[in-house]
Amino acid sequence: MASAFRPALDLLAMYAAYHRDRRNIATHFVGIPMIVLAVCILLARPGFELAGLTLAPIHLLLLLSTLWYLTRGEFLIGLVTSLVNMLLTWVALPLAAGSTALWLGWGIGLFVLGWIIQFVGHKYEGRKPAFVDDLVGLLVGPMFLIAELFFLLGLAKPLQQAIEARVGPTHGARAAAQTA
Repeated sequence: MASAFRPALDLLAMYAAYHRDRRNIATHFVGIPMIVLAVCILLARPGFELAGLTLAPIHLLLLLSTLWYLTRGEFLIGLVTSLVNMLLTWVALPLAAGSTALWLGWGIGLFVLGWIIQFVGHKYEGRKPAFVDDLVGLLVGPMFLIAELFFLLGLAKPLQQAIEARVGPTHGARAAAQTA
């Protein structure tokens, strides 16, 4: 596994190489948030007190991942990724506060369903998920989605052009069938 502390361009280009089919990217816009929410739910227990605050493992993961996203060199993308992760954590906390069955049902259910959706996307792509070759891909996924959202909104054009210079543009089903 290469360094997890590579610049955002390197990380996003590595991840993008596994995600050029727009159908695969579309499935990731559903699957990745489900998986992140599931992880947030599952790590929202056990709670512990620290300096008068009730914390859980998810709070440490959120802090560390925020620092990581903010220091990859694409500050705005890192900030938005971190804010989305904070929102998902906020949604997760009440779900984790219920009964053990509710906590595990939501956590495991969303995790499994999210991964099923991801693997459907990779069936379209015809490639294995990026994390199979580089575990840092599990962290890059949420950042990739925010970058793709920026690109759809016409933002971060230089970053998009740099990624496409390395791995090519995205394509739809017709282009994928023509190159196969």
